[in-house]
Amino acid sequence: MSAFSLADVYRARRRIEGRVCRTPLVESPALSRIAGVPVHLKLETVQPTGSFKLRGATNALAGLAEEGVTRVVTASTGNHGRALAHAARSLGLEAAVCMSSLVPKNKVDAVAALGARVVIAGRSQDDAQVEALRLVREEGFAFVPPFDDPRVIAGQATIGLEILEALPDTAGIVVPLSGGGLFSGVAFAAKRIAPAVKMTGVTMARGAAMHASLAAGKPVLVDELETLADSLGGGIGLDNRHTFAMTREHIDQLVLLDEASIARGIVHAYREERLVVEGAAAVGMSAVLDRVLDEPRGPLVIIVSGCNIDIELHRRLAGA
Repeated sequence: MSAFSLADVYRARRRIEGRVCRTPLVESPALSRIAGVPVHLKLETVQPTGSFKLRGATNALAGLAEEGVTRVVTASTGNHGRALAHAARSLGLEAAVCMSSLVPKNKVDAVAALGARVVIAGRSQDDAQVEALRLVREEGFAFVPPFDDPRVIAGQATIGLEILEALPDTAGIVVPLSGGGLFSGVAFAAKRIAPAVKMTGVTMARGAAMHASLAAGKPVLVDELETLADSLGGGIGLDNRHTFAMTREHIDQLVLLDEASIARGIVHAYREERLVVEGAAAVGMSAVLDRVLDEPRGPLVIIVSGCNIDIELHRRLAGA
């Protein structure tokens, strides 16, 4: 991805300005006590669609609209689809979102409520992508990948700019890791501005495709399993062009969490931080609670990626 540069990230920020929130960075006294250094939470939960995905989707669709594209489609575990539907509606584009039967109903309903055409296909992200590519071939849609796309990555990378502008002495950034769009974008921007920043990716132990791919030295297929961190599910694509190499280049530590640990993070967020978060957004907090992060040298930032959890599930976990 040699053509990708920091200039692309600043261009993305200009393109999404006014359509996407510059999100708060707030200190967590509870997590700071455990970590022994200041811990700050980057709250992507306040985005209009409830997750960071709005950044990448908005940048990608705005670029496509400039090129005259009118119909877009994606495959999603929920949050990217919701972001694409929101961005498409604001830009006047037709949108279709393909999702597997594993995607929680609340996320499917949220996409439909934004006016996108919803297609349920198979039981994995890979199945949903096959259906999305059929719509490209047969109905003339433009495909917008959920993570492995330069414009999507550049949009997510704007989080890295905001973190280092707000907290220039940041020593480490903890990022939920799935297909790598968020991680590779934030890491790319952060390490070009502050090369010493330590980048940690955190994911679930059940069906972690990027972890398996990094271990194998190439993109590999994994079985997609049910997990509290459903937004981190799905493969990275055997023909991955960008995020695998960028993640491998920039990752300093990779942490796997079991389901009990993810649940503890969700509960902690609610009881101590007064935040309702989904499992994927809780993993950074879980890693601090479990004391599995390499010893931080200074201020630590955790990206809290989204709040789109099924509310009944949240009640059962948090006892609310």
